[in-house]
Amino acid sequence: MTSIPGAVAFSHDGTGEAGRTGVLLSHGFTSSPASVRAWAEHLSGQGFSVRLPLLPGHGTSWEELARTPWRAWYGEYEQAYEDLARNTDRIVAAGLSMGGALALRLAAQHDVAGVVVVNPGLTFGDPRARYAGFLKYVMRSVPAIGNSIRLEGQDEGAYLRTPVAAVHQLAGLFRDTTALLPRVTAPTLVFRSDTDPVVPETSIEVLRQHLGSADLEIIRLTNSYHVATMDHDAPFIFDRSADFIRHVSAGTSV
Repeated sequence: MTSIPGAVAFSHDGTGEAGRTGVLLSHGFTSSPASVRAWAEHLSGQGFSVRLPLLPGHGTSWEELARTPWRAWYGEYEQAYEDLARNTDRIVAAGLSMGGALALRLAAQHDVAGVVVVNPGLTFGDPRARYAGFLKYVMRSVPAIGNSIRLEGQDEGAYLRTPVAAVHQLAGLFRDTTALLPRVTAPTLVFRSDTDPVVPETSIEVLRQHLGSADLEIIRLTNSYHVATMDHDAPFIFDRSADFIRHVSAGTSV
């Protein structure tokens, strides 16, 4: 049961040829589907079939997230992929922040037509994160990382605290995904905010160095912070990603 407004999954089955393409979206760490719901609705409006799950430990309380292993997050995302695959011919994996890591991990293990990620997380900016496995025993939570949005009046439905135990789990996801990046061979589109207080530029450097796909495009965003899917550049992200999805669905590049 969710306790945060907007923390609900989204599902849409498209029709016609466009509906044969599925798009699997994921929100980020401590956040909720609200952060990418407008993106999901835009893509469904283009005719695509879309799934946006609520990840375990999210949408309730940070204490519950502290008890949730990262493989549960990925398991929910992968289950949504399997559901989508039963009714579509091809799937594009997509996500914001930690959701970007989930999308990349999925693309390393399943045959996807493409990958679209927004400010994907693969590294930490805070050096204390590497010690989260020890710190979780003396420090249950730290200040929130949510609502890094330049546009006023937006709320991604994030927790007011960040559980340190969950940061330790996130580190495991990042390590696992980084090791699998060479297996990602699908065309990959990355949107990267010039100003991002949450995910450091080293995440993009890791992606550049280890991604197996030769078809990688990184688009810089000049007017958004971390949650760019709710920020000034959101309409551009929505339109450009829809174009990318249409092209990879047809077997061509943009």
